[in-house]
Amino acid sequence: MSNEIYRLHPVSAIITTVKALKSMILPVAIIIISNGFNFSFNFHSEHFFETVLLFGVWGGAAVLALVGGIVKWRTFVYWFEDGELRVKYGLFVKKKRYIPFERIQSLNYNEGIFHRLFGLVKVQVETAGSKGGKPEVELTAIRKVAADVIELEMRQAKNRIEQQIDVEQTLEPTPMEEVIVPTIYHMSIRDLLVLATTSGGIGVVLSGIVAVVSQFSDIIPYEAVFHELSDFVKVGAFLIALTVMLILLVAWFVSVIITLVNYYDYTVRIEDEKLIITKGLLEKKRITLPLNRIQAIRIVENPLRQLTGFATVVVESAGGNGEKGGDKKIALFPLIKKHDCLQTLAELFPDMNWHPEYTRSPKRARPFFYRIDFIWLVPIIGASSYFLYPYGLLSLLLIPLTILLGIWQHKTAGYMIDGKQFTMQYRLFSRITIYMEKKRIQSVECTQSYFQKRKKVMSVKATVMSGMTGMTGNVPSLEQRDAETILSWYEY
Repeated sequence: MSNEIYRLHPVSAIITTVKALKSMILPVAIIIISNGFNFSFNFHSEHFFETVLLFGVWGGAAVLALVGGIVKWRTFVYWFEDGELRVKYGLFVKKKRYIPFERIQSLNYNEGIFHRLFGLVKVQVETAGSKGGKPEVELTAIRKVAADVIELEMRQAKNRIEQQIDVEQTLEPTPMEEVIVPTIYHMSIRDLLVLATTSGGIGVVLSGIVAVVSQFSDIIPYEAVFHELSDFVKVGAFLIALTVMLILLVAWFVSVIITLVNYYDYTVRIEDEKLIITKGLLEKKRITLPLNRIQAIRIVENPLRQLTGFATVVVESAGGNGEKGGDKKIALFPLIKKHDCLQTLAELFPDMNWHPEYTRSPKRARPFFYRIDFIWLVPIIGASSYFLYPYGLLSLLLIPLTILLGIWQHKTAGYMIDGKQFTMQYRLFSRITIYMEKKRIQSVECTQSYFQKRKKVMSVKATVMSGMTGMTGNVPSLEQRDAETILSWYEY
């Protein structure tokens, strides 16, 4: 390999600056709103100095962000040498990082608006040692040809190719031969609409609206609004119901737009024992997920999707996945028919049993699924019935609903041991099925309270590596001998 030095594209300075400025928008907006928009550039105004101070500080921070972006672009360089990707950056404190190609787990590509305008891509280099969800190295903006060269060099190093290719020749702006990668999943527009409708996106949008409105609490005349609403209520329940339906319709429409932007052209392909996920409308992302880094697979079915035969497949990964934060959970199939899901997973992981026969929780354990919730409800129902009488009496309906939910959870709870595979199924509100191999399990824990001991039942937890704290599945109140069987299976 050559040790020729390569730099980031100049657009990376702008992208770094915009990223820094974006993080300052929210605090500045909160200050402006909390001050009631009382700003003035008139020297004789009492708000003149507040205005100068705010915009002066923000302007200074913007200049520093721009300088920082330019410095990062000018000082960041990378090159290939001795089977390694080497980077160097920093103005006063020089930092170097050498990453052997065989240690690279994945190369994740992101294409934001600026990237797509100039035919660039952001490359995130993930290794097994990546921590906190941060990539080992991030190349903010390079040409796609240069990104392809990095991937080519990585493949050659991993395949131990004897003959090395001249780097200068590979960097010529000639299109590389495209490799046909088989597609195992693609989300259509219809699927996007179903995903937005059956997800919690509407609730998130409504919560966002409430959060935004709360920022204007000082300038909203709540008393006048309350009187207007009182007059509006007198008009009739029909208009109220119509208004609520209109709000829900707008929230659904916004949820569809958000889902469309995030999951547009969501495609999963498989290549060289790696899953390659591409998605996004405004910002195109490519996430690489090695199959050997997958620790567990979760199938999540909320009641509406369970009724219609749909599910979401989530994989727990021990390595980086290019997502923000330290979360190593990634939706492999955001929305898929349950039958198709099991068939596809069987092709990807043929050694796993995707049609388990569960050992369920015993009947005598049923009260443990709703007893604690019932105890918490008693003071709430009592207070509501006393202070909000007679409408507070409607809170009594929470008792049968809680009991029914507990019975539902009891019928769902179960496990299966099949050779080296451990499968758990339980329900909070959505039904969750977790498939994991014995070698991937970090720990198995059995807990038993005093009341469970009297009924000879135990709760079982199993944890796999995922993110900072791992992912834990919990099947409550199994037969005691079943829990002991799980412990013996895991111990030996």
